[in-house]
Amino acid sequence: MVESASPPVQPWWRGAAIYQIYPRSFLDTNGDGVGDLAGIARRMDYVASLGVDAIWISPFFTSPMRDFGYDVADFCDVDPVFGTLADFDRVVEAAHAHGLRVLIDQVYAHTSSDHPWFAESRAGKEGAKVDWYVWADAKEDGTPPSNWQSVFGGPAWTWDARRRQYYMHTFLKEQPQLNVHNPEVQDALLGVARFWLERGVDGFRLDALNHAMHDPQLRDNPPAPRDGRAFNRPFDFQTKLYSQSQPGMVGFIERIRSLCDRYGAIFTMAEVGGDDSVAEMKAYTAGDRRLNSAYGFNFLYAPALTPALVAEAMGEWGGFPGADGLAQGWPSWAFENHDAPRAVSRWCAPEDVGRFARMKLALLASLRGNIILYQGEELGLEQDVIPYELLQDPEAIANWPLTLSRDGARTPMPWQEAPLGGFTTVAPWLPLAPANLARAIERQQGDETSILNLARRLLAIRKARRALRHGSFGNCRAEGALLAFDRAAQGELVRCIYNLGPEPLALEEVEQQGEPLLSVNADLPGMLAGYSAVWLASPLVEQGQ
Repeated sequence: MVESASPPVQPWWRGAAIYQIYPRSFLDTNGDGVGDLAGIARRMDYVASLGVDAIWISPFFTSPMRDFGYDVADFCDVDPVFGTLADFDRVVEAAHAHGLRVLIDQVYAHTSSDHPWFAESRAGKEGAKVDWYVWADAKEDGTPPSNWQSVFGGPAWTWDARRRQYYMHTFLKEQPQLNVHNPEVQDALLGVARFWLERGVDGFRLDALNHAMHDPQLRDNPPAPRDGRAFNRPFDFQTKLYSQSQPGMVGFIERIRSLCDRYGAIFTMAEVGGDDSVAEMKAYTAGDRRLNSAYGFNFLYAPALTPALVAEAMGEWGGFPGADGLAQGWPSWAFENHDAPRAVSRWCAPEDVGRFARMKLALLASLRGNIILYQGEELGLEQDVIPYELLQDPEAIANWPLTLSRDGARTPMPWQEAPLGGFTTVAPWLPLAPANLARAIERQQGDETSILNLARRLLAIRKARRALRHGSFGNCRAEGALLAFDRAAQGELVRCIYNLGPEPLALEEVEQQGEPLLSVNADLPGMLAGYSAVWLASPLVEQGQ
């Protein structure tokens, strides 16, 4: 492996650790049971103490909250439940004062049905916004124009009597699909981005971006291959060949990047899911005229964390030119988020949560790419079980009980080990379980052995080591429960070794060479205890020496 004589200057976001904040559940400062922007500003010192580089704030825009903010009724204002634009400005000011960048969600695939754009579009087949959404006539028998299905169940088409046409919605019927093929719609969305760039944001996470364009011919999706996967929703029965993932997205993506480049060091990260997500992620981030990064789904819904899964995910992003000759972009990784169940509840037995959470954080901190820590992950929070009568999530309600509801990963942050967790002074919008209250920040702060303080240590090491933040990924060994790989950069190499299983593993002598940099749960000499991690640092030996 040959390294250049001097490391290139890296942009701030490359290898960054990003902390995702779900504002409804972070901190309530006005006593209504729902978190708000003022709560984020108030606890910015805590976020900064973790050692992250940036925060990503999930939607706080004006919304009827049918999908809790991802149904936007005004892209350029704050919903009163979260505060005001002045409160948002204070969040940006507080973050920047602590040396943190601010990323916010942008939702370009759809709006709320309450958005003024949709009200004008549905009023009739004439007018300035007649083609701003995806409208189509019924088939001769009155049925929808295609077989496309909604993520939340049922057809992706709803009849509108005013226009006497169907409109498309990939998600709820209250989330009509924007027609992003239309240049005027693109201009309007770029205007939204410009509004927030002018308010000082440092980047965007672009929600469901590959859903933002459809096949204009409205061709039927083919059936999905029967490969043994469980199909719980009509959406799962199709390969989404025509309802999403259209090639025209690249042109719009280049317009987004061009705008952001005018504002300096702005970071753009696409959320791309689906059956062929890796190819799309690479297309969206190839070269230097498209997005900076793409948000990988490899781990978010995986039923198990295995060495093979990690090796495969890392192997897909070698940084080499693709078929079009353009260099691949830079991936971003998360193990959990507001849409995916807490990882410890998917990947280990309840009795192993403490050990597993520590090992999992070490693995996340050593991956090549940007890493995203979801609020509470640094505490080892597990998935809360929300009874049916308290569910808020429309997807969970529609698919009950064949889903791990998103609500269980959205419960409030436990700041204190108290009945309301220090989150609010009234009944919270979702309840907190005793197991997660016992992991409260107040309880972990002063304990040097806590998961919280381990997270701080891991992020500090990652930030200090070029190999871990920017380096290459190679020499991967994935055998049984053993995972080992090298991160290498100018002058240094870090060998990362993990036992992803509950039983001890014998370590070969070659795997033990180097200066100990980190040991997590690895308390057996010559062995790798169950759910443990070891990082070993050594000088990088260049070829020819």
